[in-house]
Amino acid sequence: MTAHSAPLTARARKLVGTGGPKDDSKWLEHVLGWTLVVVVAMFVTQVGWL
Repeated sequence: MTAHSAPLTARARKLVGTGGPKDDSKWLEHVLGWTLVVVVAMFVTQVGWL
């Protein structure tokens, strides 16, 4: 371990994000997730894998 591998401070953790959706767009994440599930289910049934 070096001095540069110290844990991030609380302020630095706020600035460094994962790039994911914010808390206010949870509904959008759910809608897009379920849309993906429906599209995959339609594809599976059309191809005949089910």
